[in-house]
Amino acid sequence: MPTRSKWPAILMTTFAAFGGILYGYDTGTISGIIAMKYYQFQFGHRTDGQTGLPFDPHSSYALNTADKSLVVSILSAGTFLGALFAAPMGDLVGRKLGLIFSCLIFCVGVALQTAATAVTAFAVGRVLAGFGVGLISCLVPMYQSECAPKWLRGAIVSCYQWAITIGLLIASIADDGTSSHNSSSAYRIPIGIQFVWAAVLAGGMTFLPESPRYYIRRGRQADAARSLARLNSGTVDDSETVAQLAEIKANFEYELSFGKVGYAECFIQGKKKHLLRTLTGITLQAFQQLSGINFIFYYGTTFFQRSGIAKPFTISIITNVVNVVSTVPGMWAVEKIGRRKLLLIGAAGMCFCEFIIAIVGVTISVSNTAGQKVLIAFVCFYIFFFASTWGPIAWVVTGEIYPLATRAKAMSMSTASNWLWNFAIGYSTPYLVDPGRGNANLGAKVFFIWGTACFGAFIFTYFCIAETKGLSLEEVDELYQTTIPSKSSSFRPSVRFVDEVHRPGSTDKTAAEKLAV
Repeated sequence: MPTRSKWPAILMTTFAAFGGILYGYDTGTISGIIAMKYYQFQFGHRTDGQTGLPFDPHSSYALNTADKSLVVSILSAGTFLGALFAAPMGDLVGRKLGLIFSCLIFCVGVALQTAATAVTAFAVGRVLAGFGVGLISCLVPMYQSECAPKWLRGAIVSCYQWAITIGLLIASIADDGTSSHNSSSAYRIPIGIQFVWAAVLAGGMTFLPESPRYYIRRGRQADAARSLARLNSGTVDDSETVAQLAEIKANFEYELSFGKVGYAECFIQGKKKHLLRTLTGITLQAFQQLSGINFIFYYGTTFFQRSGIAKPFTISIITNVVNVVSTVPGMWAVEKIGRRKLLLIGAAGMCFCEFIIAIVGVTISVSNTAGQKVLIAFVCFYIFFFASTWGPIAWVVTGEIYPLATRAKAMSMSTASNWLWNFAIGYSTPYLVDPGRGNANLGAKVFFIWGTACFGAFIFTYFCIAETKGLSLEEVDELYQTTIPSKSSSFRPSVRFVDEVHRPGSTDKTAAEKLAV
C-alpha cells in the first residue's frame, strides 16, 4: 500500500479520462443524426422522388446507402491516421501537450461539420474531428498508465472507457432532445456541443503534470523528479520519489542496452518479446471492435426501427444507460478478478447473447411484441458483458504490456487497429444489413458474425493475454521475459532493474542476460 496519499495522482489521472467523453460523444451522435428527418432532408432525398421542395415534416426522407456508409465510417478513417500520428507526437511534445493539440484539431473538424450543407463538407469535418479523436484515444490511456499508482492503474484506465460510455449516453440524449426540430438545429446543436468537451479537456490538461516516464525518455531527469513528486504528493527528495524514479530510469537504461528501438523492432520477437506484445495489442483492439458493439451505437436506432420496435430513440438511450452502469462493476473487478479472467468471461457472455439475438431476430416478425422484448433484453445483456469486460479492459491491457522504449509506437499501432476495424465495420455494415439491390440484407443475422468473432476472442485471450494485475509497468516487462501468458497468473516479480543495472561491477548486458534466462 502507498506510504502517503495518492489522491492527487488518482484525481489527476482520472481527469485525463475526460478524453473518453469526446470519443464516445463524437461516435455516438451519428447514430441519431442520420435518423433525423431534417438531416435526411438536408443530405438525402425524398422517398417519393420529388425534388426541389422545402422541408415537410410529414414527408419521408432517406439517405442512400453509400452516403450513410461514408458519413458514419469516415470518422474512423481519420481516427486511424490520428492514432498512428500519436506515437511521434507523444514522444516529441509529450503526452500532455499532445492531448491539448489534439483538442484543437478536433475543434476544427467540429466547426466544419456544424457549418456543412453538403455531404462532402460534412465528411471532411468528420475526418478532421476523427484525427483529433484518434490522437486522444491513444494518448489518454498512455498518460494514465504512466502516471497512475500501480495498485489502482487498471481501475483508473478503465475510467477512460467509462467516460466513453457516458459520452455515448449524452450523445443519445442530445439527439433525442433535438430530433424533432424542423430546422438544421436538429443536428447542429448536438454537433456543436462538442466544443464544450474539447475546451474542458484542453483547459484541464494545462494544469496537470507531464508523465515522468516521458521526461526520463527525453533525458530530463529533474523534470521527471518534479512530476513524480507531484503525483506522489511529496518532494523530489522523498525516499518514495527517489526510489520510483531510479527504477523507471534503470528500466529505460536496460531497454536501451538492446540498442535503438524503432517501428521495425516492434515486430522482432527477441528477448523482450516485442512481436508478441505488439501483436497482442493489435489483435486485442481488433477483437474489441469485431464484438459488434459499435453496430449498436452506430446503427442501433435504425436497427430498432426496422425490428418494429416503437420509440427507437428511447431504446437507444436505454442501451446507453446500460452501457454506462455496466462499466462500473468492470472498473472494480479489473483489480479484484484480473484482466485475463474478465476478458474470458466477457467473450463467452457476448458470444452467447449474440447468437440468441441472431436466432430471435430471424425467427420473429416485426409485430411480435414478446419477441421484441427478448431482443431488447439480450441486447442489454450483451452490452453488459462488453461494458464490464472488453470495453475497459482492452484499453487497460494495451496501456500496460509495452516497454517504455516502444510504448508510444506500439500503443499507436494497437489503437490504430481499433479504428481500422471500427472503420471497416462502420463502412460495411449498411451493405451487410440494409435491404436493396447489391446489399446482403442480413438484418439481425449479422449477429451470427459478431458472435463467431467473440468465440475467436475467447481462444485468443486464453493463449495470448497475460495477467498484469497489481504489477508496475517495469514488473510487467519482467513478466513477459520470464513466463508465458497462460501461466502469468502465478507470476511474482523477482528483479528490480535499479539493483540489476546499477549494482557494483554489473553491466547492462549482464542484467539483460540474467533476465533472459
